[in-house]
Amino acid sequence: MRYKGVITRLCPMEGMKIKMNVVFAEIFSNKYLGIPILTWFFIQTFKVVWDLVTTRKFNFKRILGAGGMPSSHTAVVMSLSTLIGREYGFNSPLFALSMVFAFIVMYDAAGVRRAAGKQARLLNKIIETPGLSDIEVQEKLVEVLGHTPTQVIVGAIIGIIVGAVL
Repeated sequence: MRYKGVITRLCPMEGMKIKMNVVFAEIFSNKYLGIPILTWFFIQTFKVVWDLVTTRKFNFKRILGAGGMPSSHTAVVMSLSTLIGREYGFNSPLFALSMVFAFIVMYDAAGVRRAAGKQARLLNKIIETPGLSDIEVQEKLVEVLGHTPTQVIVGAIIGIIVGAVL
């Protein structure tokens, strides 16, 4: 097996000759990790800059936060699936597996998380309306959780382009 040597090098029983640089070099040279991570980083950076331009306020939460245009989750899984399809074939089991997970992520982004965001918005309004609730809340619920279908489609297009070009 290819990684048997890596596991052996990490084992403390082998005289503590740990070659972490080999492990890290393999991880960071793996395009199936690197390209999707860079895609996520650039999209999140775009969201921060866009938010700064439109609101004139720096919102650090946008760096790791969910929601907004485009869907970085979708771009990540679609770039990964495109890379896998190009390398192993679009009829390979590995590509099929990656696409199934990509569809689950996209469904979750546009369906489940978006619905949770709508519920959070409604609950925040109920709590803030005088006389409707006597519940005291320390912080508001996060309302921007999911994506509109357009945000998911744009994320998918970006992911496909990145996976096809790089």
